Amino acid sequence: SATEKPILLNNIPDAEAFVSGAEVAVIGFFQDPQSPEAEQFRRAAGQIPEVPFGLSSSAAVLSHYGASENTVVLFRRVDNDRRDLDMKNREVDAKKLTRFVRMNELRLVTEYDPVTSIGVMQSSLQFNLLLITDKMSPKHPERMRKFRAAAELYMGKILFILLDSNLKSNERVLSYFQLKKSQLPALAIFHTPDDEHEVLTVGEISIDRVQDFCNRFLQ
Repeated sequence: SATEKPILLNNIPDAEAFVSGAEVAVIGFFQDPQSPEAEQFRRAAGQIPEVPFGLSSSAAVLSHYGASENTVVLFRRVDNDRRDLDMKNREVDAKKLTRFVRMNELRLVTEYDPVTSIGVMQSSLQFNLLLITDKMSPKHPERMRKFRAAAELYMGKILFILLDSNLKSNERVLSYFQLKKSQLPALAIFHTPDDEHEVLTVGEISIDRVQDFCNRFLQ
């Protein structure tokens, strides 16, 4: 709950366990845990209940992560990457901090929208796999379960993305891949450095089908 956040991380083993225990984890490094910046950090932590927030004022933890004081670091397991936000000499409040987390929180399966698209574009992974589907479909939960299970197999290699065909902002993605809504669900795999891509219209999602599609493209 918001009252238990952020978790105090006083040593390196606690911090490492905290980071490795979540898909996305945020640590605020503050020399003074009562500073105005730390207070804004606490506020942001309360506004994003599904993301774990930790706070550390330990010099050893700071040094271990190569972080400077009054810095917020977001760790992502999906591409083993991190994003740093400097809270010194800048008007960074809880609202801006919340936006920073929302923009950069890439998960095992990241839902694509105008906010998360920034993190997707900045990901260190060069391969993206999109599941383009109707989230309102009664089959959606089962599709997602299989898509997520397949994502586990490619962690650190391919970024798995859910694209809801109902969102108006996603219509241009459908036209880019030359897909009509009647052809969904579909898988689209994309190599970002050269825009090479392949599209597969699938009657239904299966882990084997996703694997086969990914492996063929990677080869």
